[in-house]
Amino acid sequence: MKWDTLENEPCPVARGLSVLGDRWTMMVVRDCFLGIRRFDQMQQRLGITRHVLADRLRKLETAGVLRRDPYQDRPVRYEYRLTERGKALYPILVTLIDWAEENVPPKTVTAMTILSQETGRPIDPILVDSNTGNPITHRNVTVRKTG
Repeated sequence: MKWDTLENEPCPVARGLSVLGDRWTMMVVRDCFLGIRRFDQMQQRLGITRHVLADRLRKLETAGVLRRDPYQDRPVRYEYRLTERGKALYPILVTLIDWAEENVPPKTVTAMTILSQETGRPIDPILVDSNTGNPITHRNVTVRKTG
C-alpha cells in the first residue's frame, strides 16, 4: 500500500499516518511549535534538502496542518503557521517526547524538557478519559472496529 492511498482508509491510524507518516513531517511540526516559521530557518535546523522540506511543507499545507502567510513582498516569501488542526497535534508531540525520553533515552543530555508554565516543573503527561478521569492504558480500554 502506498502512503498517498492511506488517507482513504477506514482505519484512523492509517489516515493519521497519511499526513504524519514520515520522520521529517513531525520534525517540521515540532519546529513550528518551537516558533520556527521560515523555510530557511527550518532547513538549517533540520539539515534536510530544500526539495524534501518543500514537499513536507506542501503536504502539511494541503492537509490543513499549516498555512502560509506572506512576510515579504519582493521577492514574496512566506512563513508557515500552525492552523487549529495543526495545534491539535500538540498532545501527540508531547506524548512522543515523553515516550522517547523513557524508551529511547539520549546518549547525552536530552534536547527537550516539557515544563509546566504554572509551576516551572517538568510534567508527566498522561492520557485521561474525560468521562471518568481515569488514565487511558492498554489494560483498561478496548478498541472496537465499527462498520
